[in-house]
Amino acid sequence: MKAHHEHEFEAALGLPEDLPRNEFIVWQGRPEWRQLAIEAFHVRKIAMYLAIMVLWQWVSLMESNTAGMDMLKQLGTSIGLALLALAVLSWSAYWSAQATMYTLTNKRIIMRIGIVLSLTFNLPLKKITACDLQLVNKQTGNIALGIATDSPIGWLNLWPHVRAWRVASPQPTLRCVPQAERLAQTMLQTWRQENPTEQLVSIHTDTRHSNQVLGQA
Repeated sequence: MKAHHEHEFEAALGLPEDLPRNEFIVWQGRPEWRQLAIEAFHVRKIAMYLAIMVLWQWVSLMESNTAGMDMLKQLGTSIGLALLALAVLSWSAYWSAQATMYTLTNKRIIMRIGIVLSLTFNLPLKKITACDLQLVNKQTGNIALGIATDSPIGWLNLWPHVRAWRVASPQPTLRCVPQAERLAQTMLQTWRQENPTEQLVSIHTDTRHSNQVLGQA
């Protein structure tokens, strides 16, 4: 696996250099930013927390018999700050998605990530030992990659393109990609062509409600 600092120059969209003659692009895509805001930046959970805090403040002001105008000013300030925080998180999710490009070739998976400090990670298909699909809704999902390597990529270098709660052994993850189930099948077929004699850990669908085996090498 190689990491390149990016990128005053790209040979092609999402690629740090021209592909060799025997290599071609199978798929390219980026995260769906609204789903990324919910799943990786936790905008929905934070919005619920801030709403509870504003409600708690309103109850406290009512119990302390705060004057009407003072109450409106304090609540208005809190609501304004809460909306500003949510806007910053949403903006970060949007630009994170825009700065990201995932590329699947017949030889590797290339992850170009990062807003300020852009990096490109090359993940050879021969080094991939597992590929787990988590659907977050009917169309969008996360695809986590198990990598055989003695020097794993740092968790912070990958975030938010990394599987949650796997800090000790980070798993690069294609986050919130559209048509994730179809992409997982395409990745499985491409991996089989590159590793005809090897065995891949089964790709399984991990939804909020059920598990279903999609295929095995």
